[in-house]
Amino acid sequence: MNRKGIIKMILWGITLCCLNRTAWGQLHDSLLVYMQIAARNNPMVMQKFYEYRATLEKIPQVSSLPDPELSAGIFLSPMELVAGNQIADIRLMQMFPWFGTLRYAREETEYMAKARYESFREAKLEIMFRVQQLWYELFKIKAAIRITEKNIQILQSLERIALVRFSSGSDAVVSSSSINPQTKANNNNSANSGMEGMTSEQPGTSTGTGSSSSTMPMNQSMSPVASGSRLSDLYRIQIDLASLQDDLASLQNSLISLQADFNSLLNRPADSPVTIADSLDTDTLSFDLKPIADTIINNNPMLKMWDYEQQSNLARKQMIQRMGYPMIGIGLNYSLINPGKMSSSSMNGKDMVMPMVTITLPIYRKKYRAMQTENEMLQQSVLQNYQASYNDLQTSWIKAVQMYRDARRGLSIYSRQQFLLQKTFEITLQNFAASGTGLTEVLLTRQQLLNYELKKSEAVADLCTAIAWIKKLSATVDSNN
Repeated sequence: MNRKGIIKMILWGITLCCLNRTAWGQLHDSLLVYMQIAARNNPMVMQKFYEYRATLEKIPQVSSLPDPELSAGIFLSPMELVAGNQIADIRLMQMFPWFGTLRYAREETEYMAKARYESFREAKLEIMFRVQQLWYELFKIKAAIRITEKNIQILQSLERIALVRFSSGSDAVVSSSSINPQTKANNNNSANSGMEGMTSEQPGTSTGTGSSSSTMPMNQSMSPVASGSRLSDLYRIQIDLASLQDDLASLQNSLISLQADFNSLLNRPADSPVTIADSLDTDTLSFDLKPIADTIINNNPMLKMWDYEQQSNLARKQMIQRMGYPMIGIGLNYSLINPGKMSSSSMNGKDMVMPMVTITLPIYRKKYRAMQTENEMLQQSVLQNYQASYNDLQTSWIKAVQMYRDARRGLSIYSRQQFLLQKTFEITLQNFAASGTGLTEVLLTRQQLLNYELKKSEAVADLCTAIAWIKKLSATVDSNN
């Protein structure tokens, strides 16, 4: 297969890898599209790709013979010979390196091209992971904005209730559904039963020794203690409301900044809109999270790149050895001779053809020894780079697995705690709406519920990020075979 066919296969591999739902998990369609755009348009990925293509073009350069040399000389005054007068001399020479030199030069460049291809794979995997990582960060911020806006609505409802009570000086019963619409369906039965019990008591009538707070006349004076308590509740609600509004503005600014970073990976304008899913389905892994396996080590593009670099240096070592041997040149010398007037020889006027052989004498060995030493130093450098990449891979693998396990454990815990806290919040909200007391408990429970909702969203995003990180390290997504 020629190079054009190989390049077409690589481009098709990029598209198929980006659109492979099985490899990347069932993610949102927009994320898959963004990954495809980044793989095609990111400058770093394209730089590595063109670097690989440039290395491919070096293969025919190093594996070809040196250009033949053609020289010609013309005598301004014919040189008189015994057999005539020589008027020109033409020489053609072709040099041949020592046996095996071109073969090892080709092998060196081929291994170098393979190393550049693995570097291209690593850049592509890194950009795809960065796209996913930022997309999940955007999901976190969007979830935080949505939850903050919902809690602002709850506080605004509480503020209206506290303001009405302070203005009227009453403790009128307010349905909790006006504070939190989500609890309306859960409280219909209890509200209906409560209303049935209240139908026997009309406003303005008294039963027994006292009356409920809901029947307090509007013009009745309010005690200073009750008035100060209600005013304090109103101030506390307004303080928390202002704090949440400030948090919302900060989150919106962070969203704009992250969108600019995300669009830079896709090589498009910073203000381009980014589609983010409202919910995420957690992906699953198809292999056990054991200590890093040999298959992952063998498939990692960085380690494979250093392997190819080492093989390229070994081929270069063989090439340098043969460069220290003589080069052989084979040529032909053609002399143009005109007949001489004074010559009676039978060769008079006949052109002369002379085969030639040339051998170079590599007697200056210092440069060849320096080339060998340079190659040995490069081999040691590659070995150190391989070991450093191997250590980084092991460390990153442990961190990714730990992140995956922490996210799964946190998701399970936060889901359970959010469920229980939601029930607690509904109860405290009903009590506050019914009696006007317990605002501190309502605000504290509301804040805890907000925190657990945020933690759950972050755990989902962290779980998806950990899975993307593990797949990036194992390079399972980039199996072009």
